[in-house]
Amino acid sequence: MSSHCDGCPACEPLKAELATKDQEIARLTSLMRHDTLTGVLNRRSLAELVGEELQRSSRTGQPFCFAIIGVDHLTDINSQLGSSTGDSVLQTIARESCLLLRTLDRFGRVEGDTFGIILPATWLHQGVLAMNRLNAFVAAFDWNTVTPNRTVTFSTGLTTNAPAEKAEAMIARAQEALAMAKKEGRNKVVTLEQELPASLFAAMDD
Repeated sequence: MSSHCDGCPACEPLKAELATKDQEIARLTSLMRHDTLTGVLNRRSLAELVGEELQRSSRTGQPFCFAIIGVDHLTDINSQLGSSTGDSVLQTIARESCLLLRTLDRFGRVEGDTFGIILPATWLHQGVLAMNRLNAFVAAFDWNTVTPNRTVTFSTGLTTNAPAEKAEAMIARAQEALAMAKKEGRNKVVTLEQELPASLFAAMDD
């Protein structure tokens, strides 16, 4: 005898309640993984994905890049045009970036005016080309609809994975490279790789 209930009137309210709860769980899960302002992944999700990519790279030997982009002069935009305009700038950059990036790339908001990008199966020089394309794409957007008479650009810190490192170390290195890009005048890509240990070079000389 089957216990399956098909069309039982008494079960319909229960089924509807379960469906509502499933939708609420899905909504809460999405909120935990995504930035509320832009809808892209949040920092926690990005860090988890960087960790997964590090494990994959360790297994396959295939490199990948991680970039952090920082919106140039967002503080000035907020003070001159209002924080709502600043929010629109962040939302626009998130939307336009996701349009250009590959389906296998991952894009999320790190904090404030910075976003992180995971570029799987990408060598460092390829990452530079990708980030230059993205900056040009974003700069070509009709910013008059958001920030009249002002084009928005971003600075980029870019790094590639190193052997046996942790996700937070890779993210911190990209942030360091971003700080260098802003110090050097903004609207540019600065790369930074982990220095290889001296013992490695000594082993190569033996």
